[in-house]
Amino acid sequence: MTAGLCVDGLTIRFGGLTAVSGVTLDAPQGRVTGLIGPNGAGKTTTFNACSGLLRPSEGRVSLFGEDVTARSPAARARLGLGRTFQRMDLFDSLTVEQNIALGLEARLARAHPLKQLVSTKADRKAVRAATEEVLELCELGPLRREAAGSLSTGQRRRVDLGRVLAGGFSQLLLDEPSSGLDTGETVRFGQLVSRVVAERGCGVLLVEHDMSLVMAICEYLYVLDFGELIFEGTPDDVRGSDVVRAAYLGSEAAHA
Repeated sequence: MTAGLCVDGLTIRFGGLTAVSGVTLDAPQGRVTGLIGPNGAGKTTTFNACSGLLRPSEGRVSLFGEDVTARSPAARARLGLGRTFQRMDLFDSLTVEQNIALGLEARLARAHPLKQLVSTKADRKAVRAATEEVLELCELGPLRREAAGSLSTGQRRRVDLGRVLAGGFSQLLLDEPSSGLDTGETVRFGQLVSRVVAERGCGVLLVEHDMSLVMAICEYLYVLDFGELIFEGTPDDVRGSDVVRAAYLGSEAAHA
């Protein structure tokens, strides 16, 4: 598989507290990789180090084979790293179409920071074309003129992901995307993520508490406990692990 996001020996300390200790993981292109564990396991801290919000105390973060450990979030975004958050930050007064178009406009701004946004006919045409593509991919065409603030949580999740896709990011960090979704919405979102990976070849690192979603779309999993990596393997490996089953999944998820 093509290199995407790689973490090697990641350690993060806050004063005398070690929040993450020696974590190594690989989230290549063309695969959904899961990062699971209970509250306080270090998942969000690891995510923040991957996206550049935290500087590691030790270890290395690389993106597409390039060391980005000391790079800012903006620099990593320019290389193609995009992130969604559990709390979505959509523009509620704007339409679905406008929210997604903003993703591409931000992409143009990253590429040409001194250039006025969509200042040429070619730019405007590119924004329209990319917006149409994402609306179709995310099955948002019928909602294109609806205000984002009027949508259900599941629909908003798709708009949020669509905006990231319009931004041209090819390595995605998805933080608890099933939060607030019912079972049907979760299934539909999982199908969308799988379709994005299949059609665009993106790499995805997913932090998620809904184990049915994790097991359905992830090809490989890393399990954290108290900031340490305690297990890694395929979903079948995880299901068969006594340590993981007892500590994280429980009997119900283990037989999902």
